Amino acid sequence: MLALRLTRGARPAVQLRRLLVVAASAGTGFLLLSALGHALSHPDPSASVLRLAWCAVPMAATVHFAVAVARTDPGTRPRPGLSAIGLGPVRLMAISAATTALSCLLGSALALLVFLHLRGDLTGTPFDGAATDFLAVGRPLPLPAALTLLSLVPLSASAAAAVVLRPREPAAGTDRAGRAYRRFGAYRRTAVRESFGAYGRFGKQLGAAARGRRTAEAAPEPDGAANGPDSATDGSDSSAGTPADARPAAPLTPPSGLPWGVTVLAVGLAAEAFASRTGGGGAPGEQPSALLGLVLTAVGLALAGPGLAHLCGRLLQTARPGALRLLAGRVLMTEATRIGRPLGVVCAVLSAAYVMTSLHDREDAFDGPLAVLGVLLVAGCTTATLLTAAVEAKQARAETTAALRRLGAATGTLRRAAVLRAGALLALFGPLTLVVAELSAWPLSR
Repeated sequence: MLALRLTRGARPAVQLRRLLVVAASAGTGFLLLSALGHALSHPDPSASVLRLAWCAVPMAATVHFAVAVARTDPGTRPRPGLSAIGLGPVRLMAISAATTALSCLLGSALALLVFLHLRGDLTGTPFDGAATDFLAVGRPLPLPAALTLLSLVPLSASAAAAVVLRPREPAAGTDRAGRAYRRFGAYRRTAVRESFGAYGRFGKQLGAAARGRRTAEAAPEPDGAANGPDSATDGSDSSAGTPADARPAAPLTPPSGLPWGVTVLAVGLAAEAFASRTGGGGAPGEQPSALLGLVLTAVGLALAGPGLAHLCGRLLQTARPGALRLLAGRVLMTEATRIGRPLGVVCAVLSAAYVMTSLHDREDAFDGPLAVLGVLLVAGCTTATLLTAAVEAKQARAETTAALRRLGAATGTLRRAAVLRAGALLALFGPLTLVVAELSAWPLSR
Protein backbone atom coordinates (compact mmCIF):
# COMPACT_ATOMS: atom_id res chain seq x y z
CA MET A 1 0.00 0.00 0.00
CA LEU A 2 2.84 2.38 0.74
CA ALA A 3 4.31 1.73 -2.71
CA LEU A 4 0.92 2.51 -4.27
CA ARG A 5 0.61 5.76 -2.32
CA LEU A 6 4.11 6.85 -3.31
CA THR A 7 3.35 5.99 -6.92
CA ARG A 8 0.12 7.96 -6.90
CA GLY A 9 1.62 11.03 -5.21
CA ALA A 10 4.60 11.45 -7.54
CA ARG A 11 5.19 14.43 -9.80
CA PRO A 12 4.09 14.41 -13.48
CA ALA A 13 7.65 13.90 -14.76
CA VAL A 14 8.07 10.84 -12.53
CA GLN A 15 4.69 9.50 -13.64
CA LEU A 16 5.71 9.95 -17.27
CA ARG A 17 8.85 7.90 -16.74
CA ARG A 18 6.80 5.17 -15.06
CA LEU A 19 4.35 5.15 -17.95
CA LEU A 20 7.28 4.68 -20.31
CA VAL A 21 8.33 1.67 -18.24
CA VAL A 22 4.79 0.31 -18.56
CA ALA A 23 4.89 0.76 -22.34
CA ALA A 24 8.29 -0.91 -22.62
CA SER A 25 7.16 -3.83 -20.49
CA ALA A 26 4.02 -4.19 -22.62
CA GLY A 27 6.05 -4.28 -25.83
CA THR A 28 8.48 -6.87 -24.47
CA GLY A 29 5.63 -9.02 -23.13
CA PHE A 30 3.92 -8.91 -26.51
CA LEU A 31 7.12 -10.08 -28.22
CA LEU A 32 7.44 -12.97 -25.77
CA LEU A 33 3.83 -14.02 -26.34
CA SER A 34 4.34 -13.77 -30.09
CA ALA A 35 7.25 -16.19 -29.80
CA LEU A 36 4.94 -18.53 -27.90
CA GLY A 37 2.28 -18.22 -30.60
CA HIS A 38 4.84 -18.97 -33.29
CA ALA A 39 5.91 -22.08 -31.41
CA LEU A 40 2.29 -23.27 -31.19
CA SER A 41 1.57 -22.81 -34.90
CA HIS A 42 4.88 -24.04 -36.39
CA PRO A 43 6.29 -27.51 -35.87
CA ASP A 44 9.92 -26.43 -36.44
CA PRO A 45 11.36 -25.69 -32.98
CA SER A 46 14.59 -24.03 -34.20
CA ALA A 47 12.82 -20.97 -35.60
CA SER A 48 10.76 -20.57 -32.43
CA VAL A 49 13.85 -20.86 -30.25
CA LEU A 50 15.55 -18.21 -32.40
CA ARG A 51 12.59 -15.85 -31.96
CA LEU A 52 12.65 -16.39 -28.22
CA ALA A 53 16.41 -15.75 -28.14
CA TRP A 54 15.98 -12.46 -29.99
CA CYS A 55 13.47 -11.39 -27.33
CA ALA A 56 16.31 -11.35 -24.76
CA VAL A 57 17.64 -8.09 -26.24
CA PRO A 58 14.39 -6.07 -25.77
CA MET A 59 13.96 -7.61 -22.33
CA ALA A 60 17.47 -6.52 -21.29
CA ALA A 61 16.81 -3.00 -22.60
CA THR A 62 13.51 -2.84 -20.71
CA VAL A 63 15.08 -4.00 -17.45
CA HIS A 64 17.91 -1.50 -17.85
CA PHE A 65 15.43 1.31 -18.38
CA ALA A 66 13.30 0.24 -15.41
CA VAL A 67 16.35 0.25 -13.13
CA ALA A 68 17.33 3.73 -14.37
CA VAL A 69 13.84 5.01 -13.59
CA ALA A 70 13.97 3.43 -10.13
CA ARG A 71 17.29 5.17 -9.41
CA THR A 72 15.81 8.60 -10.19
CA ASP A 73 12.57 8.08 -8.27
CA PRO A 74 12.43 10.84 -5.61
CA GLY A 75 9.73 9.06 -3.62
CA THR A 76 12.06 6.25 -2.54
CA ARG A 77 15.13 8.39 -1.87
CA PRO A 78 16.52 8.34 1.70
CA ARG A 79 15.59 11.50 3.60
CA PRO A 80 16.17 12.68 7.17
CA GLY A 81 13.61 11.40 9.64
CA LEU A 82 12.37 8.41 7.63
CA SER A 83 14.37 5.90 9.68
CA ALA A 84 12.53 7.04 12.81
CA ILE A 85 9.22 5.83 11.35
CA GLY A 86 10.64 2.54 10.07
CA LEU A 87 11.59 3.61 6.53
CA GLY A 88 15.28 2.82 6.54
CA PRO A 89 17.45 2.08 3.49
CA VAL A 90 16.33 -1.57 3.30
CA ARG A 91 12.64 -0.65 3.44
CA LEU A 92 13.08 2.05 0.80
CA MET A 93 14.90 -0.43 -1.42
CA ALA A 94 12.01 -2.87 -1.05
CA ILE A 95 9.49 -0.13 -1.88
CA SER A 96 11.45 0.84 -5.00
CA ALA A 97 11.59 -2.81 -6.13
CA ALA A 98 7.84 -3.17 -5.49
CA THR A 99 7.11 0.01 -7.47
CA THR A 100 9.18 -1.28 -10.38
CA ALA A 101 7.40 -4.63 -10.25
CA LEU A 102 3.99 -2.90 -10.26
CA SER A 103 4.85 -0.88 -13.37
CA CYS A 104 6.13 -3.96 -15.21
CA LEU A 105 3.14 -6.06 -14.12
CA LEU A 106 0.80 -3.44 -15.51
CA GLY A 107 2.66 -3.55 -18.80
CA SER A 108 2.55 -7.36 -18.89
CA ALA A 109 -1.21 -7.33 -18.26
CA LEU A 110 -1.65 -4.83 -21.09
CA ALA A 111 0.42 -7.07 -23.38
CA LEU A 112 -1.77 -10.07 -22.55
CA LEU A 113 -4.94 -8.11 -23.31
CA VAL A 114 -3.60 -6.94 -26.67
CA PHE A 115 -2.40 -10.45 -27.51
CA LEU A 116 -5.77 -12.00 -26.72
CA HIS A 117 -7.52 -9.21 -28.61
CA LEU A 118 -5.49 -9.74 -31.77
CA ARG A 119 -6.00 -13.50 -31.53
CA GLY A 120 -9.74 -12.97 -31.53
CA ASP A 121 -10.30 -14.39 -28.04
CA LEU A 122 -11.87 -11.10 -26.92
CA THR A 123 -14.77 -10.67 -29.31
CA GLY A 124 -16.93 -7.62 -29.74
CA THR A 125 -14.00 -5.17 -29.95
CA PRO A 126 -12.53 -3.44 -33.01
CA PHE A 127 -9.76 -5.25 -34.91
CA ASP A 128 -10.31 -8.50 -33.03
CA GLY A 129 -8.50 -11.36 -34.74
CA ALA A 130 -6.50 -8.99 -36.99
CA ALA A 131 -3.16 -10.82 -36.59
CA THR A 132 -4.15 -14.37 -37.37
CA ASP A 133 -0.93 -15.37 -39.14
CA PHE A 134 1.58 -15.51 -36.26
CA LEU A 135 -0.46 -15.65 -33.03
CA ALA A 136 -1.72 -19.25 -33.31
CA VAL A 137 -5.39 -18.44 -33.80
CA GLY A 138 -7.65 -21.42 -33.23
CA ARG A 139 -5.18 -23.20 -30.97
CA PRO A 140 -5.62 -23.26 -27.21
CA LEU A 141 -3.21 -20.92 -25.43
CA PRO A 142 -1.30 -22.63 -22.58
CA LEU A 143 -1.94 -20.27 -19.70
CA PRO A 144 0.99 -21.43 -17.48
CA ALA A 145 3.47 -20.86 -20.31
CA ALA A 146 2.01 -17.43 -21.08
CA LEU A 147 2.11 -16.36 -17.43
CA THR A 148 5.65 -17.64 -17.08
CA LEU A 149 6.81 -15.58 -20.04
CA LEU A 150 4.96 -12.51 -18.82
CA SER A 151 6.53 -12.78 -15.37
CA LEU A 152 10.08 -12.62 -16.72
CA VAL A 153 10.17 -8.82 -17.10
CA PRO A 154 8.62 -7.92 -13.69
CA LEU A 155 10.78 -10.40 -11.79
CA SER A 156 13.98 -9.40 -13.60
CA ALA A 157 13.33 -5.67 -13.24
CA SER A 158 12.44 -5.83 -9.54
CA ALA A 159 15.44 -8.05 -8.77
CA ALA A 160 17.79 -5.75 -10.68
CA ALA A 161 16.37 -2.68 -8.92
CA ALA A 162 16.84 -4.37 -5.53
CA VAL A 163 20.46 -5.24 -6.36
CA VAL A 164 21.33 -1.78 -7.65
CA LEU A 165 19.59 0.12 -4.84
CA ARG A 166 20.65 -2.15 -2.00
CA PRO A 167 22.23 -0.37 0.99
CA ARG A 168 25.97 -0.75 0.78
CA GLU A 169 28.16 -1.22 3.82
CA PRO A 170 30.96 1.32 4.31
CA ALA A 171 34.49 0.31 3.52
CA ALA A 172 36.63 -1.38 6.13
CA GLY A 173 37.83 1.12 8.72
CA THR A 174 35.42 3.84 7.64
CA ASP A 175 33.29 3.59 10.76
CA ARG A 176 36.24 4.09 13.05
CA ALA A 177 37.71 6.90 11.01
CA GLY A 178 34.31 8.56 10.83
CA ARG A 179 33.86 8.83 14.59
CA ALA A 180 34.20 12.46 15.59
CA TYR A 181 34.08 12.82 19.36
CA ARG A 182 34.94 16.50 19.41
CA ARG A 183 35.46 17.33 23.09
CA PHE A 184 36.82 14.82 25.57
CA GLY A 185 35.66 11.89 23.46
CA ALA A 186 36.16 8.28 24.33
CA TYR A 187 38.35 7.70 21.24
CA ARG A 188 41.36 9.70 20.18
CA ARG A 189 40.97 8.95 16.44
CA THR A 190 38.72 11.58 14.93
CA ALA A 191 37.86 12.55 11.39
CA VAL A 192 39.26 16.07 11.98
CA ARG A 193 42.06 16.45 14.52
CA GLU A 194 41.37 18.86 17.35
CA SER A 195 43.56 21.94 17.67
CA PHE A 196 45.84 22.56 20.59
CA GLY A 197 43.39 24.95 22.21
CA ALA A 198 40.76 22.22 22.43
CA TYR A 199 42.90 19.25 23.41
CA GLY A 200 45.37 21.00 25.75
CA ARG A 201 43.20 23.84 26.97
CA PHE A 202 44.92 24.20 30.35
CA GLY A 203 48.51 23.79 29.12
CA LYS A 204 49.00 20.24 30.37
CA GLN A 205 50.19 19.01 26.94
CA LEU A 206 53.27 21.26 26.74
CA GLY A 207 55.74 18.70 28.11
CA ALA A 208 58.37 16.94 26.06
CA ALA A 209 56.55 13.61 26.36
CA ALA A 210 53.34 15.15 25.10
CA ARG A 211 55.13 16.77 22.17
CA GLY A 212 56.74 13.45 21.25
CA ARG A 213 53.39 11.67 21.43
CA ARG A 214 51.73 14.32 19.28
CA THR A 215 54.54 14.06 16.71
CA ALA A 216 54.14 10.25 16.56
CA GLU A 217 50.39 10.62 16.05
CA ALA A 218 50.81 13.18 13.26
CA ALA A 219 53.45 11.16 11.38
CA PRO A 220 51.09 8.71 9.57
CA GLU A 221 48.76 11.47 8.48
CA PRO A 222 49.29 12.87 4.97
CA ASP A 223 48.74 16.42 6.18
CA GLY A 224 51.43 16.27 8.86
CA ALA A 225 54.29 16.51 6.40
CA ALA A 226 52.86 19.65 4.88
CA ASN A 227 52.89 21.54 8.17
CA GLY A 228 56.68 21.95 8.19
CA PRO A 229 59.21 21.01 10.84
CA ASP A 230 58.11 23.69 13.25
CA SER A 231 54.60 22.38 13.68
CA ALA A 232 55.85 19.23 15.41
CA THR A 233 57.98 21.08 17.94
CA ASP A 234 56.41 24.38 18.87
CA GLY A 235 53.19 22.89 20.25
CA SER A 236 50.94 25.23 18.31
CA ASP A 237 49.75 22.69 15.69
CA SER A 238 48.06 25.45 13.77
CA SER A 239 46.97 23.36 10.80
CA ALA A 240 45.76 20.35 12.73
CA GLY A 241 42.31 21.79 13.10
CA THR A 242 41.86 22.54 9.41
CA PRO A 243 38.45 21.27 8.31
CA ALA A 244 38.26 18.56 5.70
CA ASP A 245 36.48 20.89 3.25
CA ALA A 246 39.54 23.12 3.05
CA ARG A 247 41.89 20.33 2.04
CA PRO A 248 42.58 19.81 -1.67
CA ALA A 249 40.30 17.28 -3.34
CA ALA A 250 41.71 14.03 -4.60
CA PRO A 251 42.23 13.85 -8.37
CA LEU A 252 39.52 12.11 -10.36
CA THR A 253 40.74 8.70 -11.45
CA PRO A 254 39.55 7.42 -14.85
CA PRO A 255 37.22 4.41 -14.92
CA SER A 256 38.98 1.10 -15.31
CA GLY A 257 36.69 -0.34 -18.00
CA LEU A 258 38.31 1.31 -21.04
CA PRO A 259 41.03 -1.33 -21.68
CA TRP A 260 38.54 -4.15 -21.16
CA GLY A 261 36.03 -2.45 -23.45
CA VAL A 262 38.57 -2.01 -26.24
CA THR A 263 39.64 -5.64 -25.86
CA VAL A 264 36.09 -7.01 -26.00
CA LEU A 265 35.30 -4.73 -28.94
CA ALA A 266 38.33 -6.05 -30.87
CA VAL A 267 37.34 -9.65 -30.09
CA GLY A 268 33.81 -8.99 -31.35
CA LEU A 269 35.03 -7.52 -34.63
CA ALA A 270 37.39 -10.48 -35.04
CA ALA A 271 34.50 -12.90 -34.47
CA GLU A 272 32.45 -11.15 -37.16
CA ALA A 273 35.37 -11.33 -39.58
CA PHE A 274 35.75 -15.05 -38.81
CA ALA A 275 32.03 -15.54 -39.49
CA SER A 276 32.35 -13.89 -42.91
CA ARG A 277 35.13 -16.31 -43.88
CA THR A 278 33.46 -19.50 -42.66
CA GLY A 279 29.74 -18.86 -42.97
CA GLY A 280 29.43 -17.43 -46.43
CA GLY A 281 28.08 -14.07 -45.29
CA GLY A 282 24.69 -15.21 -44.06
CA ALA A 283 22.42 -13.29 -41.76
CA PRO A 284 23.64 -12.85 -38.17
CA GLY A 285 20.74 -14.87 -36.83
CA GLU A 286 21.84 -17.88 -38.89
CA GLN A 287 25.48 -17.77 -37.77
CA PRO A 288 26.33 -18.22 -34.09
CA SER A 289 29.78 -16.66 -34.52
CA ALA A 290 28.32 -13.56 -36.20
CA LEU A 291 25.71 -13.19 -33.49
CA LEU A 292 28.40 -13.62 -30.84
CA GLY A 293 30.48 -10.97 -32.57
CA LEU A 294 27.60 -8.48 -32.51
CA VAL A 295 27.01 -9.16 -28.82
CA LEU A 296 30.69 -8.75 -27.96
CA THR A 297 30.86 -5.51 -29.95
CA ALA A 298 27.90 -4.11 -28.04
CA VAL A 299 29.37 -5.18 -24.70
CA GLY A 300 32.71 -3.63 -25.62
CA LEU A 301 31.13 -0.27 -26.43
CA ALA A 302 29.17 -0.35 -23.17
CA LEU A 303 32.31 -1.12 -21.15
CA ALA A 304 34.38 1.54 -22.90
CA GLY A 305 31.72 4.24 -22.56
CA PRO A 306 32.71 5.56 -19.08
CA GLY A 307 36.38 5.68 -19.99
CA LEU A 308 35.67 7.52 -23.23
CA ALA A 309 33.45 10.03 -21.43
CA HIS A 310 36.24 10.61 -18.90
CA LEU A 311 38.64 11.13 -21.82
CA CYS A 312 36.28 13.76 -23.27
CA GLY A 313 36.35 15.65 -20.00
CA ARG A 314 40.14 15.52 -19.87
CA LEU A 315 40.48 16.71 -23.46
CA LEU A 316 38.21 19.67 -22.73
CA GLN A 317 40.70 20.88 -20.12
CA THR A 318 43.81 20.72 -22.30
CA ALA A 319 45.57 23.55 -24.17
CA ARG A 320 45.18 26.46 -21.71
CA PRO A 321 41.45 26.15 -20.94
CA GLY A 322 39.28 28.94 -19.67
CA ALA A 323 36.72 28.85 -16.89
CA LEU A 324 34.00 27.47 -19.17
CA ARG A 325 36.07 24.53 -20.43
CA LEU A 326 37.38 23.80 -16.96
CA LEU A 327 33.86 23.65 -15.57
CA ALA A 328 32.55 21.48 -18.43
CA GLY A 329 35.52 19.12 -18.32
CA ARG A 330 35.48 18.70 -14.55
CA VAL A 331 31.75 17.93 -14.50
CA LEU A 332 32.13 15.49 -17.37
CA MET A 333 34.96 13.66 -15.60
CA THR A 334 32.83 13.44 -12.44
CA GLU A 335 29.81 12.07 -14.31
CA ALA A 336 31.77 9.75 -16.62
CA THR A 337 30.48 6.52 -15.10
CA ARG A 338 26.88 7.69 -14.80
CA ILE A 339 26.62 9.06 -18.34
CA GLY A 340 29.20 7.02 -20.23
CA ARG A 341 27.67 3.59 -19.76
CA PRO A 342 24.17 4.34 -21.18
CA LEU A 343 25.82 6.40 -23.91
CA GLY A 344 27.95 3.40 -24.86
CA VAL A 345 24.84 1.23 -24.93
CA VAL A 346 23.13 3.72 -27.27
CA CYS A 347 26.15 3.62 -29.57
CA ALA A 348 26.06 -0.19 -29.53
CA VAL A 349 22.37 -0.22 -30.43
CA LEU A 350 22.89 2.27 -33.27
CA SER A 351 25.77 0.27 -34.70
CA ALA A 352 23.78 -2.98 -34.49
CA ALA A 353 20.79 -1.30 -36.16
CA TYR A 354 23.08 -0.13 -38.96
CA VAL A 355 24.33 -3.69 -39.45
CA MET A 356 20.77 -5.04 -39.58
CA THR A 357 19.75 -2.32 -42.03
CA SER A 358 22.64 -3.17 -44.34
CA LEU A 359 21.46 -6.79 -44.37
CA HIS A 360 17.77 -6.03 -44.94
CA ASP A 361 17.69 -7.78 -48.31
CA ARG A 362 18.74 -11.10 -46.77
CA GLU A 363 16.24 -13.66 -45.59
CA ASP A 364 15.90 -13.57 -41.82
CA ALA A 365 13.89 -15.76 -39.51
CA PHE A 366 12.62 -12.80 -37.52
CA ASP A 367 11.40 -10.09 -39.84
CA GLY A 368 8.18 -8.22 -40.38
CA PRO A 369 6.24 -6.05 -37.92
CA LEU A 370 7.59 -7.86 -34.88
CA ALA A 371 11.15 -7.02 -35.91
CA VAL A 372 10.19 -3.37 -36.30
CA LEU A 373 8.58 -3.44 -32.87
CA GLY A 374 11.71 -4.99 -31.36
CA VAL A 375 14.03 -2.43 -32.95
CA LEU A 376 11.85 0.48 -31.88
CA LEU A 377 11.60 -0.95 -28.38
CA VAL A 378 15.35 -1.38 -27.96
CA ALA A 379 16.17 2.01 -29.45
CA GLY A 380 13.50 3.76 -27.38
CA CYS A 381 14.54 2.09 -24.12
CA THR A 382 18.23 2.84 -24.56
CA THR A 383 17.56 6.47 -25.50
CA ALA A 384 15.18 6.90 -22.58
CA THR A 385 17.78 5.33 -20.28
CA LEU A 386 20.35 7.87 -21.45
CA LEU A 387 17.96 10.76 -20.83
CA THR A 388 17.10 9.35 -17.41
CA ALA A 389 20.80 9.11 -16.57
CA ALA A 390 21.16 12.76 -17.55
CA VAL A 391 18.33 13.63 -15.16
CA GLU A 392 20.05 11.62 -12.42
CA ALA A 393 23.32 13.46 -13.07
CA LYS A 394 21.52 16.79 -12.84
CA GLN A 395 20.01 15.78 -9.52
CA ALA A 396 23.41 14.66 -8.22
CA ARG A 397 25.07 17.99 -8.95
CA ALA A 398 22.19 20.14 -7.71
CA GLU A 399 24.14 21.29 -4.65
CA THR A 400 27.18 22.16 -6.76
CA THR A 401 25.02 24.14 -9.17
CA ALA A 402 23.40 26.02 -6.28
CA ALA A 403 26.84 26.81 -4.83
CA LEU A 404 28.05 28.15 -8.18
CA ARG A 405 25.02 30.39 -8.44
CA ARG A 406 25.60 31.71 -4.95
CA LEU A 407 29.15 32.54 -5.98
CA GLY A 408 27.83 34.60 -8.91
CA ALA A 409 27.92 32.17 -11.84
CA ALA A 410 25.45 33.20 -14.51
CA THR A 411 22.74 30.83 -15.71
CA GLY A 412 23.94 31.27 -19.28
CA THR A 413 27.42 30.08 -18.31
CA LEU A 414 26.04 26.88 -16.82
CA ARG A 415 23.96 26.29 -19.93
CA ARG A 416 26.94 26.86 -22.22
CA ALA A 417 28.93 24.38 -20.14
CA ALA A 418 26.14 21.80 -20.59
CA VAL A 419 26.08 22.40 -24.36
CA LEU A 420 29.87 22.09 -24.47
CA ARG A 421 29.72 18.75 -22.65
CA ALA A 422 27.08 17.43 -25.02
CA GLY A 423 29.07 18.62 -28.04
CA ALA A 424 32.25 16.96 -26.81
CA LEU A 425 30.46 13.65 -26.26
CA LEU A 426 28.82 13.82 -29.67
CA ALA A 427 32.15 14.66 -31.35
CA LEU A 428 33.75 11.52 -29.91
CA PHE A 429 30.95 8.97 -29.80
CA GLY A 430 29.40 9.87 -33.17
CA PRO A 431 32.40 8.99 -35.39
CA LEU A 432 33.18 6.02 -33.14
CA THR A 433 29.70 4.61 -33.73
CA LEU A 434 30.03 5.03 -37.49
CA VAL A 435 33.44 3.36 -37.56
CA VAL A 436 32.28 0.40 -35.45
CA ALA A 437 29.12 0.03 -37.55
CA GLU A 438 31.09 0.01 -40.81
CA LEU A 439 33.62 -2.49 -39.45
CA SER A 440 30.78 -4.73 -38.24
CA ALA A 441 28.77 -4.59 -41.45
CA TRP A 442 31.69 -5.00 -43.88
CA PRO A 443 32.55 -8.66 -43.16
CA LEU A 444 28.89 -9.74 -42.95
CA SER A 445 27.92 -8.11 -46.24
CA ARG A 446 30.56 -10.00 -48.25
